Amino acid sequence: MSTLELVTIDEERAVRAFLLREARLLDEDRWDDWLLTVSERIHYWMPGIENRRREDERGAFNAEHMALFDDGYRELQRRVARFKQPSAWAENPPTRNVHLVSNIEVYAGENEGEYRAYSCFVNIRSRGLDEQYQIAGRREDVLCREGEGLKLLRRQILIPNATLPCKNINTFL
Repeated sequence: MSTLELVTIDEERAVRAFLLREARLLDEDRWDDWLLTVSERIHYWMPGIENRRREDERGAFNAEHMALFDDGYRELQRRVARFKQPSAWAENPPTRNVHLVSNIEVYAGENEGEYRAYSCFVNIRSRGLDEQYQIAGRREDVLCREGEGLKLLRRQILIPNATLPCKNINTFL
């Protein structure tokens, strides 16, 4: 995309409200409600990162070797279903999440009724008595109008870490 076209204040407010509500739904473990905000055409992607020299034209993010997430709607449904199972030992006791979303920029998307949103996030997760992990990064989202409101169509999650700063990522970012 060569230029970023600004949107109206009302459109920006709607996208900002969507992203903040999404964070609250995830913090409250309302995964089924969160899934309702996701398009069935979703591509939820978090590429791996490699340490490369500046002159390397490939850049730091590399989808060829690995992705920490590369999910469609069905995979997201499966993850939600797993979170809700009593046998999900990694979630017993459940993880407590705080999603902070900031630096939100909203632009017109490539197609009518789509919006491109850039944001930064911090996810703080706590389990048990003393386990706490933080993941920070940037997101590039595409939201689209579907039915009565906005839905998340694409999410690319970019973290600065070449290795995960935690044991797992049993959350949505």
